[in-house]
Amino acid sequence: MYESSHIYIFTFLIVSALITLCLVGRMSSCCCLLILLFSCSSAHNDFYTSIGHMTDLLFTEKDLVTSLKDYIRAEESKLEQIKKWADKLDVLSAAATQDPEGFLGHPVNAFKLMKRLNTEWGELESLVLTDMSDVFISNLTIQRQHFPNDDDQTGAAKALMRLLDTYKLDTNTISTGQLPGSSLAASHRSVLTVDDCYDLGKVAYSEADYYHTELWMVQALKQLDQGEKSGTVDAVNILDYLSYSVYQQGELERALDFTKRLLELDPTHQRANGNLKYFEYQLAKQQKAEERGEEEEEAKQKKSQPDDYLPERKKYEQLCRGEGLRMTPRRQSRLFCRYYDNHRHPKYVIAPVKQEDEWDRPRIVRYHDIVSDKEMEKVKELAKPRLRRATISNPVTGVLETAHYRISKSAWLGAFEHPVVDKINQRIEDITGLDVTTAEDLQVANYGVGGQYEPHFDFGRKDEPDAFEELGTGNRIATWLLYMSDVQAGGATVFTDVGAAVWPKKGTAVFWYNLYPSGEGDYRTRHAACPVLVGNKWVSNKWIHERGQEFRRRCSLQETD
Repeated sequence: MYESSHIYIFTFLIVSALITLCLVGRMSSCCCLLILLFSCSSAHNDFYTSIGHMTDLLFTEKDLVTSLKDYIRAEESKLEQIKKWADKLDVLSAAATQDPEGFLGHPVNAFKLMKRLNTEWGELESLVLTDMSDVFISNLTIQRQHFPNDDDQTGAAKALMRLLDTYKLDTNTISTGQLPGSSLAASHRSVLTVDDCYDLGKVAYSEADYYHTELWMVQALKQLDQGEKSGTVDAVNILDYLSYSVYQQGELERALDFTKRLLELDPTHQRANGNLKYFEYQLAKQQKAEERGEEEEEAKQKKSQPDDYLPERKKYEQLCRGEGLRMTPRRQSRLFCRYYDNHRHPKYVIAPVKQEDEWDRPRIVRYHDIVSDKEMEKVKELAKPRLRRATISNPVTGVLETAHYRISKSAWLGAFEHPVVDKINQRIEDITGLDVTTAEDLQVANYGVGGQYEPHFDFGRKDEPDAFEELGTGNRIATWLLYMSDVQAGGATVFTDVGAAVWPKKGTAVFWYNLYPSGEGDYRTRHAACPVLVGNKWVSNKWIHERGQEFRRRCSLQETD
C-alpha cells in the first residue's frame, strides 16, 4: 500500500483558505468556530498511533495532578476552618450548659449567642456548602476534550497482544513490565494489575479473539491465586470468560474444568450450570465420535497444507524477531562497507559518505551519519504539530483510508518550509544521483504503541488504481528511509520476500530501488515495519518518482534487468 502527499496539501490549502475568509469577515463567526474546532480536534484523534503525541498526554496529566493537589489543599483548609470552629464551640457549649442561666445572665454571653445563631452559623453553613472543586472540575472538563477515547484504549490493548504474538512473549513478561530491551529502572517500570489483565481479556473477547481472551484471563486468574487483591474483579468473573473462550477454541475438557471450578465458588451461577450440562453432553458426543474414528478423519482433512507451508505473516514475525534471515555466508562475504563519493561528486570527493551494503538482491544500502542530530530535531519539531493518522491507498478504489495494520502518524514537509528540509532533499539528490524535484515531499512518521506497518509495496502495481496519476510524475522509482531515532527493541524494516531485516539506527538512511530499470516493479522490495517493542520510532521517507530520471538511470530493454 502507498500514500500520496497531494491529498494532504489540498486539505491544508482548503482549511487555510477557509480560515482566511473567517479573518476577513466573509464568513459567519459560527462557521469560523466550526472550522477552528475541526482543525484542532482532528489533531487529537488516535493518540495510540503516535508515541510523539502521547508524550503530550503525560504533561496534561501532570497539570491535572497539580490542579488536583490544589483542590485537596483547598478542601483541607476548609475542613481546618470548620474543625477550629467546632472545637471552639465544643469548649464553649460544654461550659455554658453546666449553668445555662448563670452563663446567659452575663449580657455579653447572651449577645454572642444571638449573634452566633443568627449570623455565624449561617456563615459556617455557607463555608460548608462552598464547592472547592470548581477550579479543578473546570480544568478537568477542558482537558477531557483532549483525552484518549475508547478506541485509543482498545488500540493500545491490541498493541500489547500484537507484541505478544510477534515477539513470542508470554503474558507474565508483559504483566511484570520486564520487556526485552527496556532500560527503565525497576522503580519506573509499570506492572499490570489483575484488573488490567482482565480488561485486556475483555477487549480480546469483544473482538471474538478467544485465543488472547484465554491468555489474559489465565494471567488475571494466576495473579489472583498468588494473592493480589482486586476491588472489582473476582475469580468467578474470570472463570466465566475462560470457560467460554477455551470452548470456542474446541477445548471441551478444559472448558468443563473451568466451569466446575466456577461452580465450586458460586454453585448458583445460572449460566455456568447451563454450560456444565452442555459441555458434558458435547464431550460425551465427541468421545463417541473418536471411538468411531471420525475424529481421525477430520484431522487428516485439516492437514491439507504441506508441513513446510509458511504464510507471509509468519515470515514477517520471524524476521521481526531476527529469525529466518536468508543470507548465505558466500553472499554475506560480498557485502562491503566503503567511503562513497557518487562518482566523484564535488561535495563528496574530499568528505565521502559512509556506505554499507545491507542486502544484495535487491540491493539495499545504508548511509551512516547522513543527518545531524540538530537537523533531525528540527524535522521532528516541524512535523509534530501536523502529525495525522497514517493512511493507505485502498487497492480497489484508490481512496486513502486508515488501516489496522498501519499504526503510526505522519506529516508532510515541503522544501520551502524550512532550510533544513531543503538541505536534506538536496543531500538525497547528491548521494543517490536522482532528481528529487519530482519526488514527493518529505514524509515524517512517528509510530505508536506497538507501532507497525505490515508487508506492503511502495510502488503502484498495474492491477491497482494509479494513485500517482494526478502528480504526473510516474511511479515511485526508489525509496529513501531515514531513521531519526534509535529503538531499544523491535521496529526493524523487514523484506518478507527475500528474508532481509534492517534495524533502526539514528542518523542513518537506507536506500533501494522499487522499480527495475525497465520500469517494471521489483516485487522483491515488499517490506514491512515491525512493531516497536520498546522505544519511540521516528523515520522520514523520501519517495523518488520516475520523471526526471530518464538520463540519470537509463531504461533497460530487459524486464527484470
